[in-house]
Order: sequence, then structure tokens, then C-alpha cells
Amino acid sequence: MFRILISAFFLFVFPLHLISQILPKEGSSLTHRLIGFSFPSQEKVTNYKLEIAAGYNVTEDSFRNNIIKTLSGKEAKIIAEAPSFGSQYTWRTTSIINNITTKSDLHHFSTLAIPDVMRSTTRFRILQPAIKYNDAYVFLDGNKGLYDMNGQPIWYLPALGGINDENVRIRDMKMSPMGTITLMLSEFPYEINLNGDILWKGPDNGLVSGDTTEHYHHEFTRLSNGHYMVLGIEFVSWDRDQLSSTDSHSQQVPGPQLKKKINDTPGPKTPFGTIIEYDEKGNVFWSWKSSHYFMTSDFIYFRDSKPVVDAHDNSFFFDEAAKIIYINYKNISRILKVKYPEGTVMNTYGEIFKPGIPVKGNGLYCGPHAIKYSQPGRIFLFNNNLCNFGYPPRIMILKEPLSDKGNLKKEWDYECTVEDSYSKGAPTGGNVLELPDRSIFVAMGGAYSKIFIVSRDKKILWSALPEMWYPEKQLWYPVIQYRASIITRKDLERLVWNSELYNR
Repeated sequence: MFRILISAFFLFVFPLHLISQILPKEGSSLTHRLIGFSFPSQEKVTNYKLEIAAGYNVTEDSFRNNIIKTLSGKEAKIIAEAPSFGSQYTWRTTSIINNITTKSDLHHFSTLAIPDVMRSTTRFRILQPAIKYNDAYVFLDGNKGLYDMNGQPIWYLPALGGINDENVRIRDMKMSPMGTITLMLSEFPYEINLNGDILWKGPDNGLVSGDTTEHYHHEFTRLSNGHYMVLGIEFVSWDRDQLSSTDSHSQQVPGPQLKKKINDTPGPKTPFGTIIEYDEKGNVFWSWKSSHYFMTSDFIYFRDSKPVVDAHDNSFFFDEAAKIIYINYKNISRILKVKYPEGTVMNTYGEIFKPGIPVKGNGLYCGPHAIKYSQPGRIFLFNNNLCNFGYPPRIMILKEPLSDKGNLKKEWDYECTVEDSYSKGAPTGGNVLELPDRSIFVAMGGAYSKIFIVSRDKKILWSALPEMWYPEKQLWYPVIQYRASIITRKDLERLVWNSELYNR
């Protein structure tokens, strides 16, 4: 955090100092095609020209004959897009002072390539061209890359300390408020820049879980105050029949003997969700354990024949202004509304279970995978619709009750569509994001994993399908995505310049 603030300070207060270095550095090998070119500024120059040539050129003639792009700008820094991955480029700048033309030396860089971004093996097939947001970009965690709205790869995730090979699972890749990238890599939280430099990594010390590890999973977010928030798991042994039946709906209290034993034998362990907030140094700033609520709530009556239930959380949304955290539990179709930092449960939404009453939910959703908050009193859900096997997932906007005893009411929903002959179900993954015009960005998750934007009047504004070529079957198949996210051109420029600052 300190490093980012210092960089931002110098960028805005002393721009001439920062742009004195030449970037990209000579001989750089880049994992992105949208590149920040910076060079020494000159007095009295009001316009700079950037020229980019294909190949590694060392003479004026060869450079001039291979120029593929020319741009101009008033500042000594220009963002330009290199045409392709796996290529070498040469560049220089030109300026004019008092009718005298000054040309810089020739500089060289290359763009790397891996199969994940090569069109011969992987593609992001556009199903419907963008009606709006045609200048946006999409992070695909399954593809480990960033794509434009025409399906072209802009950036791919490089190896992070040698651990990002093709078999490593990536989840929840998105841009942070600080202009960096956060992601879960093999269920471990990382913050990186566009160059792949590791800026922060979760301290896996088990201080919250009480185990040797925090069991990180699913979602990792950087907050606007610079802190980090991530989901974890706490495994708790318990015996349902010896627990209190009190439903402590309005407060978080420790359950009676969380390590209950039967004949001195520990009961079976249930995974309960935790949320951990770290500061920039990796210290636990705040944490919350769902076991403290669930162990004294109606949860203990869930599934009489199966007292051990996987109660891990799989998504959260922190409304930092209102100091409220919404936490989603897929396996029990439950949403908790938690007051921050007190940790008290303000309300619980979804399937409710009481002693002596048959299991009965409100039927609004089943097995949701992502939760977001919109305007006051509105919750977004990606409803995987698991109770209706074979039916597509649904996007839902739910209205919160006025009191802490009411339940959600459906205000709007949209049934996702499936093209071709793919399976309609989405048993895992998927997420939703609200865009500035209130249209909704959707990643369907599951084996199909279509990405699209839908308006509130249910018109598709853009859609695409990430696919991989399987030569043994001579067919394209969808690339499974867990989540996807969307950013603007301005967001991408922040990513580019923040990445360059770390090289200084």
C-alpha cells in the first residue's frame, strides 16, 4: 500500500521526474499488448510522436520500412497497443523544437506468448457484438487472461514464482481499487500488477481457523482502505443433539462447547465459513466466524439424517459505506447480513429450518454462487438454480425487507440462455456485476461459461464464449470459468501505469 501511495504521489506531483526513464525497458519481454511508453520530456515540446515497427530493427532504413503504428501525444508518455503476442518490436519517439526534429534511439521489446492466448488453441468467440461497452475489457479466470470486447487477448497471467502452470486453478481475478489485480491462485490470495510482480500474498498462519492453514477459498478482495478481505474455513466438531436449540438470530454468540464430544470421542467436523480482513502488512485486522452464529441457530436442525453439512461460504459483498457484509452460503441456500465490525447477524435470508417443521425454503433461489449489492435495499444474485436440475441459472435482483424479521422479495430476474447443444445447468461458479447504466454483466460459470451483458429490459447487449480446441475430437469446447469481471479503458490505463511504476 505504501509503495502504491508513494508512486501515485510522484506521478501527480512530480510527473517530469517519473517520465524521465525510458519504458518499456530495453529488451523487455511483456505479457500484455497494451503498453505504457514513457520517455524523457523536453522543454518547449508540445507534441511527441511515437513510432512502432515490427521486428528487431537496428538501422534507420529497416525501422522506417517496418513501421506499423504511429501515435502522438502532448505528454512524454503514451499508451499504445502492440498488434500481437509472440512478436518483437522496435520503437522510438520524435519531437520538434524550433523546426529542428529530434529522434530518440531505437528501443526494443517483445511480447510473450503461451497457448492460453494463441488463437490456434484458445479463443473468446463473440456470439453477439457489443451494442454498448465496446471499449471495455474482460478478465477470464479460466483463460488466465484479459480480453477486449472483440475477443482479442490483451494480457495473460505470467508464472507467479514458478507456480502458475497450466494445471493451476485461478479464481476471482479482478482489478482492485488501487489499480492492481487480485486473484485466488490454487486457493491462495495474491495481489499482482500487470507485469506479474507479486505485491501481496495472504499469510497462511491459521490464526483465525485455529488450524495449520486458513483454508482460503473462493473470493479475495482489496478494500478501498487498502486492506484485504478473503474467505476461509474453520472445521468444527459438534454433536447436534447436545446443542442449544436457541435461535440467536440477532446476535453472534459462541455456540455451547464448539468441540462437543460423545463418549470422549470428537464429533464429526463441519466446515464453517470465516472472513478475514488483513492490513497491508498481513496482520489480522478483523475476522468473523459463521460457526458462532450457526451453532446456536436453526442450522442445527438442517437435514435430520445428515447432521454434518458443508456450511462454507462462497461469496461476500462488503458495503463499506454502510458497514454491512452480505455473505452467501451455497450449500444451504442461505445469505447472512452481518454488521461490521460488531459481527452481529442483522438478518438471515433463504431456507429457514425449525424443529418439528418440515424443511421448507422460500423458493426464491437454490445454490447461489455470487452475491452483490446494488442500490439501497437491493441484492444481486447469480442463482445456480440447483434444485431444478437441467434448467439454466437465473440472475436475480431481490428487495430487502424493511425489518430484520422479513425475507427477500423478487424484484427482477432473467433466465440465462444456452446456445448450441450444451448442457443448460450450471452447478458451480458464475457471478454478476452491475454496470453504470444498471445493465448487468454475467458470467454463467459451470461447463458452459458464457459471458454476456443484459439490460434491465432483458436485451442482450453483448455475449461471448471462451473456448479451447481439442484436436483429438476436432471440436471447440467451452473453457470453464469460475468468475469473470469487466473493466473500462480508463481502468486498464491505471493498470498499465501502476505496473510501470513498479519497475522504476
